[in-house]
Amino acid sequence: MSGIRQTSRGNDVSPTIRLNNGMELPVVGIGTYSLHGDTCINAVAIAIQHGYRLIDTASFYRNEVEVGQGVRQAGIPREEIFVQTKLYPDQYGNADKAIDEALTRLGLGYIDMLLLHHPATNDVEAYCAIERAIQAGKVRSAGISCYYIQELGDFLGKVSVRPALVQNEIHPFYQDDLVVEHIQQQGLIVQSWYPLGGRGYTGALLNNAILRRIATAHQKSVAQIILRWDLQRGITVIPGSSNPEHIRENISLFNFSLTDEEMESIATLNKNEKHDWY
Repeated sequence: MSGIRQTSRGNDVSPTIRLNNGMELPVVGIGTYSLHGDTCINAVAIAIQHGYRLIDTASFYRNEVEVGQGVRQAGIPREEIFVQTKLYPDQYGNADKAIDEALTRLGLGYIDMLLLHHPATNDVEAYCAIERAIQAGKVRSAGISCYYIQELGDFLGKVSVRPALVQNEIHPFYQDDLVVEHIQQQGLIVQSWYPLGGRGYTGALLNNAILRRIATAHQKSVAQIILRWDLQRGITVIPGSSNPEHIRENISLFNFSLTDEEMESIATLNKNEKHDWY
């Protein structure tokens, strides 16, 4: 993947890619949607202990407290962990307060990246609050989620701090090539949520004959093949899991590469099949 820098902390830690503000973003993180209580705390701590340095949460997930606790429990210095969370549209009208509340819930001192969860009528107003939080040292970088070509074009001219990342639904059944290329051409990093298809749809991907054949050839799981395919397209990933075996597996992506032929075979799986509404 172009732009990845192997960290100095060894092969067991996710490599990073440089954001447009100079920060280093781990290319693999753990998503925490639907994880709560001890399940969330333990998943985050286990992920960090197995080399994850990127944790993704959101106000909408109602688990920022647990995410913060998991980060602290893992025993790795805070400054080595990249924590990203999101403001939901019902917070956009009072975003300054919402940012302070997220900081309190996380209890980690600062937020590495704060994203808008998806477009809404007052998203620019909310993003300006993120810009103020960056100036105040509460937040280190800004991102947006569920923005496509038109939404991105309408948005960028209205903000002062250019977002560093766009987080969108991307998986082999919804490859969204034109949007991915457009975002990357803007100098922004693309991050995939639902990289394995999303809850209720993962089974169809993991049992796909083409993906299973490629996985067998590399002696890897289908999930690893999908995540490696993303990385080779320049797309960072945040697969979610609470299963320790899957957590370990989902970051073990850096000792193999897919061939051009394999990448082309996966490209044929695109159905423009979106699994969420935004």
